[in-house]
Amino acid sequence: MDEKMYAYKCTDCSELHHPKHFVCKKCGNREFEEVVLEGIVTLLTYTKVYNLPEGYMKPYLYFGIVKFENGVTVSGQLEVSEPTIGMKLKSNVGVIKEGTNSDHYGFIFEEIK
Repeated sequence: MDEKMYAYKCTDCSELHHPKHFVCKKCGNREFEEVVLEGIVTLLTYTKVYNLPEGYMKPYLYFGIVKFENGVTVSGQLEVSEPTIGMKLKSNVGVIKEGTNSDHYGFIFEEIK
């Protein structure tokens, strides 16, 4: 399954929003177009989480906040052995948590090889 994540571009002022808003926070417009979030990101900050909720089959995970080249900031899992603030990463969308009835998808950021 080819999952994608999106930012939402205001059709009046071009402000990008993630997640989707009902009203543009810059101009008040209510119409948006989807913009695929993909490509290279910069790691702004991160944390290592040990006490994970049910459904995560790992002893710990790194989570980070990253910035896309278009300026949108998002959070997601880091698949990085030693994260460093400012490092460039590749963005992907994948299964972040296995569910009973369905899997949960989100951002996974990996080292560029």
